Amino acid sequence: MNQQYNPDFVRELFDRMSSSYERVNYITSFGFSARWRRQMAEMIPENNQPLKVIDLLTGMGESWSAIMNRFPNAELTALDFSTGMLVAARAKNTRRFNNRVIITQRDALQSDLPTSSFDIITCSFGLKTFAKEQVRRLAEETYRILKPGGRFSFIEISGPPNRLLYSLYAFYLGRVIPLFGRLLLGNPVEYRMLWKYTLAFGSVSEAADVFSEIGFTVEKRSFFFGCATGFAGMKPS
Repeated sequence: MNQQYNPDFVRELFDRMSSSYERVNYITSFGFSARWRRQMAEMIPENNQPLKVIDLLTGMGESWSAIMNRFPNAELTALDFSTGMLVAARAKNTRRFNNRVIITQRDALQSDLPTSSFDIITCSFGLKTFAKEQVRRLAEETYRILKPGGRFSFIEISGPPNRLLYSLYAFYLGRVIPLFGRLLLGNPVEYRMLWKYTLAFGSVSEAADVFSEIGFTVEKRSFFFGCATGFAGMKPS
């Protein structure tokens, strides 16, 4: 497996970025990152029931507001394996959410979460850090912990199909965003890695096909001319 997909490498990468990741994402995406997180939640029908929801690869909890607005009476669990990201997430949980979110530090690919324990699974901007075999493992784990009839939604930054837009997007992600990394961290390497992941990932199409092969019903979506792509679906009852 390529070193960039090694879990220890990915964990350390996000630990180093944790002091600036949320700000850089929001500023450099011109607010689209927040919009795409809302659209990720909106791929699942709104529900006021007391559901159990888990946000995989939760990072700093950037998706929590969108999830809670969509499912206001849900019990929300947030999972990530980056210590640095979860330090920020716990602070946000106390400051903005009255410690409502259940935060757990685990690897999404090999957790000990109970089988068939969640009604909804969400995940934003984490798929690109997985190799193909890891995506299959994630699909299997999603299937295992989701209740029959449960729903999921994933979204990821993607390379737009339009050549001109792709060139501009590549320049922006590969050159401009690392400059923010240099300003905030003194080192652009971490943020340049995000473009490398995006370039290798392409879009959610292959990941969505894997989830379909596992047994989910799957629907793909494209956002803002393909700059982000997502897929959502359901586990058979």
